[in-house]
Amino acid sequence: MSMSPTATPTPDPIGQALLAYQQGHLSATIAVHSSVADEEVLPAAYFFRSLWEMPEMERTALEECRGRVLDLGAGAGCHALELQQRGFAVKAVDVSAGAVQVMQQRGVQEVARHDIFDAALAQGEKFDTILMLMNGIGLVGTLDGLERFLVHAKHLLTPGGQILATSSDISYLYEDEEGALVFDLNAPYYGEVEYTMQYANETGPAFHWIFTDPALLQDYAEAAGYEVEFLEEDDQQQYLVRLTVR
Repeated sequence: MSMSPTATPTPDPIGQALLAYQQGHLSATIAVHSSVADEEVLPAAYFFRSLWEMPEMERTALEECRGRVLDLGAGAGCHALELQQRGFAVKAVDVSAGAVQVMQQRGVQEVARHDIFDAALAQGEKFDTILMLMNGIGLVGTLDGLERFLVHAKHLLTPGGQILATSSDISYLYEDEEGALVFDLNAPYYGEVEYTMQYANETGPAFHWIFTDPALLQDYAEAAGYEVEFLEEDDQQQYLVRLTVR
């Protein structure tokens, strides 16, 4: 079997699904395999949601943005486009090459392909708001990654700058019939999950994603020198938090 000339060296299933949707394949879906749940199907359409299709928590986060915004894990750019319309200067960043291409095609003015830990992320400039939506804290990967990112983010933020992020407490996945929590205390933190994404016949590499419970996030953020304010939470254990550089 010969390789097709369009084969990319790094598998990018999310990017390929977003490009397919952008090109009119509106039923494109991504298969999500995780270490904590059965396979789920994520419609590419979800990444293209309009303001009124966004959960209330995301709309609140957009309301709370100020100054120059860095949108991390920006996907197809739905938040960046909404902020642009409101007159914000936004830099949208994603590690997926396909996502970056889609954002450029959709009119996001400043797009860059970066891992969130890239030293080149700021290129010397500072941001007033870092936006991390869609369980965006997960981008840090692990508890070690969270600690590392909270230090890294200070170099990206202006004095008094803020991180607006969403995450969830997934302890409910570990409840027994009586509702008591059953954890393996020798295992890594229960919110550390491993994911693999698949689109059509393209499977991406496994990656770590973290869901942090609010108390744990508060401990880590305060230890790193941030003020912590929980702005909203819902009945699915999801929450929106503001971390402000002291």
